[in-house]
Amino acid sequence: MNLILVTFIILLAFTSYYFGRKKALVIQSSQRLTALPKFYGYYLAAWCAVPALIIFVLWSVFEPSIVKTFILQDYTDQNLTKNELQLIYTKVKALAAGTYTGNITNFLDESANKYIQLKGIANSAKVAIILAILIFSLSFAYRSVQKNDRMREPVEIFLKWVLFVASLGAVLVTIGIIFSLLFEAIRFFQAVKIFDFIFGTHWYPAKTFVRDGQPDPELMKDAFGAVPLFAGTFFIAFIAMCVAIPIGLLSGIYLSEYAGRGVRKYAKPIIEILAGIPTVVYGFFAALTVGPFVKEIGNAMGLEVSSESALAAGAVMGVMIIPFISSLSDDVITAVPQNLRDGSYAMGATKSETVKKVIFPAALPGIVGSILLAVSRAVGETMIVVMASGLAANLTMNPLESTSTITAQIVVILIGDQQFGDPKTQSAFALGISLFIVTLFLNVIALSVVKKYREKYE
Repeated sequence: MNLILVTFIILLAFTSYYFGRKKALVIQSSQRLTALPKFYGYYLAAWCAVPALIIFVLWSVFEPSIVKTFILQDYTDQNLTKNELQLIYTKVKALAAGTYTGNITNFLDESANKYIQLKGIANSAKVAIILAILIFSLSFAYRSVQKNDRMREPVEIFLKWVLFVASLGAVLVTIGIIFSLLFEAIRFFQAVKIFDFIFGTHWYPAKTFVRDGQPDPELMKDAFGAVPLFAGTFFIAFIAMCVAIPIGLLSGIYLSEYAGRGVRKYAKPIIEILAGIPTVVYGFFAALTVGPFVKEIGNAMGLEVSSESALAAGAVMGVMIIPFISSLSDDVITAVPQNLRDGSYAMGATKSETVKKVIFPAALPGIVGSILLAVSRAVGETMIVVMASGLAANLTMNPLESTSTITAQIVVILIGDQQFGDPKTQSAFALGISLFIVTLFLNVIALSVVKKYREKYE
């Protein structure tokens, strides 16, 4: 029903656009228009779609809670808890949908029939109200079109509001993510001291447990030290950057300054194909190919190499980030004005001298910004680390040993059925807010470097 209704509104809006544009062309034959014909179509389409969609969204948001209130009011005199009431409502919906397989009581059957009736009434009322809104709004907009009122200003105001709502939505989503992490992290730090979390050197949440509804402070004191995770995260990111920066930067310089049109036409898309490969594929490649290869090479050299090593995960992560650095570096170098190159050649500089002494310094702020953004991308990677580096939170700087990262531990903690009152589960939110702060810090530095040192060319 909802899909049909939304499709009908959208199709009617498109039809209104073409009808409004055609009506404007008819009016143009007898009098001067106040705007281009397309604005008449936009005006009619906006009045058709926006009020109806607003009512639809509001109805869809509040209808379930209203129906739930009517269903559960029959159970308020039974002194049931909130969870028990929620379980009953879930049974009622399942019985109404025909998917309930448990014991069906008369009371439950009556509630299911009442639920079906309420949903039918709600759907009928929603369709009727939306149709009434469509008729009213289209009538109002059509009268304005007939009067040849100003159309451009209302359409531009509407577009400004659409852009404002879209930007506001992005900001609110970001704020919501921050607060959802922050509230759970605060609950975690009420059980675990923040000093023990930041400076602790042991991460082993599995040994903690909740006794009589309260966490055991002695067990948690040495179980949530995040230093091994921070060290593993930055260590693997460092290995990845050692692979990605030289190859990505040199390939960007080659494509922008040395490659011919034929080479650039095929080489750049091939490099950027790497960016479209899912990270889980890189993880398989690291676990099944690179990891065993590193282990065999190490054994041949007499070194003890773990089957899951930081070197394998970091190397494959670096390959994944190569197109990121290469593409951004290529764009930044290409943006350097041609007159700088011509001036360097006029003074007798060679191609390589021009690249090293003129082009690279001019593009350096953008290149540094792209590298810092790539670092934040590496810090937030998950699948490659989980599949190739293992899950053991070892505090080590040996690339041939297994280590873990913040994102990998978040995945491990939240796998399966978890109780959100458990400090072990809440530690994932503490790690999440820590990762958010780190990546935000890197992004701010990248933007500051680009803004402060960007060259302005006349």
